[in-house]
Amino acid sequence: MPRGELRIYLGAAPGVGKTYAMLEEAHRRAERGTDVVIGLVETHGRTHTAAMIGDLEQVPHRAVEYRGAEFTEMDVDAVLARRPQVAVVDELAHTNVPGSRNGKRWQDVQELLDAGIHVLSTVNIQHLESVNDVVAQITGTVQRETVPDEVVRAAEQVELVDMTPEALRRRMAHGNIYRPDKIDAALGNYFRVGNLTALRELALLWLADKVDEQLGRYRDQQGIAETWEARERVVVALTGGPEGETLIRRAARIAARGKGADLLAVHVARSDGLVGADPARLARQRVLVESLGGTYHQVLGTDVPAALLDFARGVNATQLVLGASRRGRFAQLFSRGVGVTTIAQSGAIDVHLVTHTEAGRGRRAAGVPAALSRRRRLLGFALAALGLPVLTLLLTVLPDLTLASDILLFLAGVVAVALVGGLWPALVAALGGSLILNWFFTPPFHTLTIAEPDNLLALAVFVGVAVSVSWIVDVAARRTREAARAAADAQTLAAVAGGVLRGGRPLIALLDQLREMFGLHAVSMLELAAEATGRPARTREERAWRVVASVGDRPATTPDAGETTVPVDERITIVLRGRRLAAADRRLVEAFAAQAAVALRQERLAEEAATARPLAEADRMRTALLAAVSHDLRTPLASAKAAVTSLRSPDVEFDEEDRAELLATAEESLDRLARLVANLLDMSRLQAGVLGLTPAAIGLEDAVPLALDELGPPAAGVTADIPADLPAATADPGLLERVLVNLIANALRYSPPDQPPTVTASAHAGQVELRVIDTGPGIPEDQWEHVFLPFQRLGDRDNQTGVGLGLALSRGLAEAMGGSLTPETTPGGGLTMVLRLPAASQGMVEGPQE
Repeated sequence: MPRGELRIYLGAAPGVGKTYAMLEEAHRRAERGTDVVIGLVETHGRTHTAAMIGDLEQVPHRAVEYRGAEFTEMDVDAVLARRPQVAVVDELAHTNVPGSRNGKRWQDVQELLDAGIHVLSTVNIQHLESVNDVVAQITGTVQRETVPDEVVRAAEQVELVDMTPEALRRRMAHGNIYRPDKIDAALGNYFRVGNLTALRELALLWLADKVDEQLGRYRDQQGIAETWEARERVVVALTGGPEGETLIRRAARIAARGKGADLLAVHVARSDGLVGADPARLARQRVLVESLGGTYHQVLGTDVPAALLDFARGVNATQLVLGASRRGRFAQLFSRGVGVTTIAQSGAIDVHLVTHTEAGRGRRAAGVPAALSRRRRLLGFALAALGLPVLTLLLTVLPDLTLASDILLFLAGVVAVALVGGLWPALVAALGGSLILNWFFTPPFHTLTIAEPDNLLALAVFVGVAVSVSWIVDVAARRTREAARAAADAQTLAAVAGGVLRGGRPLIALLDQLREMFGLHAVSMLELAAEATGRPARTREERAWRVVASVGDRPATTPDAGETTVPVDERITIVLRGRRLAAADRRLVEAFAAQAAVALRQERLAEEAATARPLAEADRMRTALLAAVSHDLRTPLASAKAAVTSLRSPDVEFDEEDRAELLATAEESLDRLARLVANLLDMSRLQAGVLGLTPAAIGLEDAVPLALDELGPPAAGVTADIPADLPAATADPGLLERVLVNLIANALRYSPPDQPPTVTASAHAGQVELRVIDTGPGIPEDQWEHVFLPFQRLGDRDNQTGVGLGLALSRGLAEAMGGSLTPETTPGGGLTMVLRLPAASQGMVEGPQE
């Protein structure tokens, strides 16, 4: 039985119309005569979605009891028994009620597909497993219902249901997504424009990757090798030479000219696995590529131009960046080089041949290590010196042999010398053997004259075969040693990578691995002081160097104190103490050094971030204190001073009622001043770390009336809508009252007389949110952060911008309690201040429903 096909409607957020589009497709298929049933559709009370179901047949749901409550789930067995051609199953990532046959709804869908039933389904981008952590970082909501990416990627069709953030928010405001009591909280949290824009971009990028996979699969199936310029892809070829950084930056600039262009770097390694390029330089170039947003790749091949073009065509590249040849002019006479060959064979791929400072200078010949050890070479010379005379003596005492037999025996001796000592002893043996054969065994004897042309040909063939065999033996020995060295280097680097990943401190783990791998006593990373940079005389002083990290016994404190020094850059140097390393080992150490520099940079960035956090916190608290001193202290002081001055004035006579009113004003002002000073002292102690907050579970239905009472008659018209089932907030009662007084006072100041402020509250994502809403002139979005800057004018207010001066203190107090204070635009005009505090309950509120 053929497997059914899966069609998925992908959306960036709830409410974009996935279910509606899915039902539209179901109706289209039903009108064409297809047998369509609804396995399960979640309308979430949306009237338009419910009306779209229409006359489509619905399979009855299955009731499941869990913890005393009854839930409904899709009845998989009923759908299988009904055996429609197409089944409509909403919310692919849904988690089934415990006790169901499958834990996830996508597993139910797999059963339907296995039975040959086509399925229409929906999923939001935040429910895909690969982007779950990214969505949590963007929205602050952890999605517990996820679906593996491979399930969605395996779908025959994935259709994006898209909508702009502004249109989705309008749909939300009109009540087409959530119930009215959830609209304010949703618009202020999950459905912010920034959140929706980021989620939309995630959905578009994820779908673009799937489309790219489908395109690649189609090209492979159809055998299409030429480039299709569906997306700009720039490939830069790296040889491991010093010109690599120039090529990478040039390729990055080319990629930056096209929006969404990909940057890929590729290095063609020798297919025999032997070391060719400098691993340390390649490691640094890989870091540079990745820092520029590109990816690094390595392929095997003996024909470099063919390997490069195969890779470029495989990734559907549009441009290829190569460096100008480093070979000299003489070498270019005999071979066109990689660049010219690649251009000739590139076809539709644009090739950029970039010049650089190393072009035409020739390749620096690296020292080629001897194929065999010194002991074996000496043994080969000894065998040639002793073996040839012995063989000559044996042939003179044996019965007469033909010249051909003599040549074969001498050839065997030369091969034996080559196997033992390599090329040069074998060449000496071949030359000596040819002279001996000519003198003793080629007529006329005991002369170097050769009478017969056949004998001359035989001796020439002998010399040629002897030299060829010697060369092959030497090359085989050299390749064997290089292969063993490459395998050891690869094993070492793999062990280093594993050790670094497992270590808590990457830099220390890397240096320790380096010490263990080469049997060193100590390894140090030294940094040159800035004032000594570029001054060779100062670099010899011990005080010019600082030990950044070290491992082992008595590590070196200056470069001269170690046996081997490996510079990383102009200021960082790795110093090894214990033994002097060979040149081949130094190449591997340079790869270590490049990775150590990356680890050092990461550690320093982490330290800077950790240092900046307490400084930012202290600055925020200091700002709140200065704001309070400049604004809140002045008003009660001025009122009290005016009342006392009036009472003491000898020029005015007050009756008892006026005196009582002035005394009451002075008392009220001094009480306010006392409360404020107490709060400021508490916050000062908190900043000094000697006084903690006294958080408690406090209900906003209790805190808001207290703040309104303190504001007195001006707050009589304020409307407070606090749900009865709202969870308590975790806050300091005194500080919370202070924040609420400031927020409501600012809202009263700028609200129209006939439209007093409104105070509402809701809960979302483990937080309790309180909104103070006014319909005044509002503040432009680009001026929102200026709301919290402490400044002062005559009368402690700015009647033209509407900026409340007490908000600086309010934000500082809110953040001290673990919350936040942010402004929003009131729908229809005005400003809404949103106070968020941690909920007292431990349960986490789930993210938005579909």
